[in-house]
Amino acid sequence: MPIYLSGETQKNAQQIKLDDLTPRQIVAELDKYVVGQDNAKRAVAVALRNRIRRQKLTPEMAQDVLPKNILMIGSTGVGKTEIARRLARLANSPFIKIEASKFTEVGYVGRDVESMVRELTDIAVDMTKQLAFEEIQMQAEHNVEEKILDMLIPNSSSGYSYNFEESNLLNTDDKPHNRTREKLREQLRSGELNDRPIEIETQDRSTPMIDFVGGQGMEEMGVNFRDMFGNIFPQKSVKRKMKISEARSYLIRDEQENLIDMEQITRSAIEKTQSSGIIFLDEIDKIAGRETGGNPDVSREGVQRDLLPIVEGTNVNTRYGMVNTEHILFIAAGAFHVSKPSDLIPELQGRFPIRVELEPLTIDDLKRILTQPKNSLIKQYQALLNTEGVVLNFTEDAIELLAQMTEEINKSTENIGARRLHTLLEKLLEEISFLGNEIEEKNQTINAEYVQNKLGGLMQDQNLRQYVL
Repeated sequence: MPIYLSGETQKNAQQIKLDDLTPRQIVAELDKYVVGQDNAKRAVAVALRNRIRRQKLTPEMAQDVLPKNILMIGSTGVGKTEIARRLARLANSPFIKIEASKFTEVGYVGRDVESMVRELTDIAVDMTKQLAFEEIQMQAEHNVEEKILDMLIPNSSSGYSYNFEESNLLNTDDKPHNRTREKLREQLRSGELNDRPIEIETQDRSTPMIDFVGGQGMEEMGVNFRDMFGNIFPQKSVKRKMKISEARSYLIRDEQENLIDMEQITRSAIEKTQSSGIIFLDEIDKIAGRETGGNPDVSREGVQRDLLPIVEGTNVNTRYGMVNTEHILFIAAGAFHVSKPSDLIPELQGRFPIRVELEPLTIDDLKRILTQPKNSLIKQYQALLNTEGVVLNFTEDAIELLAQMTEEINKSTENIGARRLHTLLEKLLEEISFLGNEIEEKNQTINAEYVQNKLGGLMQDQNLRQYVL
């Protein structure tokens, strides 16, 4: 399942200049969100810094400097995925997380390994397009303003221009029509006309799609008829009647689509995918194994053989053109409880030269996870309940007891790492969350006694604990 990283990606890119970040500073940035796992952070920091160094080499040398792919070994819930996601946010790189167990060998019904490169390219195109939209935002808003004024004053004789640079040179005082137009412009900018209804003509963005399952390169991929047949399906427009305040967003999006050069965006996105893309290949231990004879297992060694050329470097055909995977950074991860990294075929092992083992979380780590990260679990619950006037306060002894309970349950049942904290906190705050703003006492203090009262019974009953926690 691809994960699109938006929101703070652009914000971080503006605040932090990637070229200036040393590996030590990259680790410090990751420390804001991920507790512990210093070895894994150092490995990804060096991999990211080597990408920056590669961009400063001559083209001949840069072509031969391949990324050192990373294999993370550790149980679930210790931070493998989060490290990769935060690294991608920091680098403003196209990123997807995908499970290796979803792939099948070519020739069988299921997902083809090349689909992850196609999805990564789609994400890169979206990122590049969004950046282009932001660059032309002012021009699009100006053009939309002129269009709305045209609707309010039809049959304009002023001969205004949509040219953003020349629009300020127009003489607007020579005709009564233009004076009225400028008065409406002021009202439009001040918001006085926001509730006035207008009828707009906007592009219909619904696309006829057909879903195929099976067949190489066609798995789970909608076939876009407009891409296939071009002008046989011309762009369709629909008329909508709405308030000016609502119409702006439709018109601005249409104007942005008209102003950008999609061919240039596609070229930039492919380059971004090839030079800075990151693919996080989770659950790789589920496909570890070698065949000893008989029918090959389509979910194990066959998938490894199909993954090999992608990781080594090959050309993948996408809807935007050929994408070379030679310089995409692959980060593989798995718990390896049953299998071992040596169970992977030797060729695939050789393509993941950097191996880091993530350490199990200690009580101190669990305490820090609850409080230290920028948007830690406790801060999330405090913010959620604060929207209804409930103030949550956690004492130190409550946090200590929660960490101890988490470690104890992880030892006695399945070890799911920090994810156990989600279960305990949800159970702990179940009553407060249910009552919400109906609760009489708005200041709620969560101390060790409260934790013991809510969770103590479950901890003592081992059978019930296995089902509930």
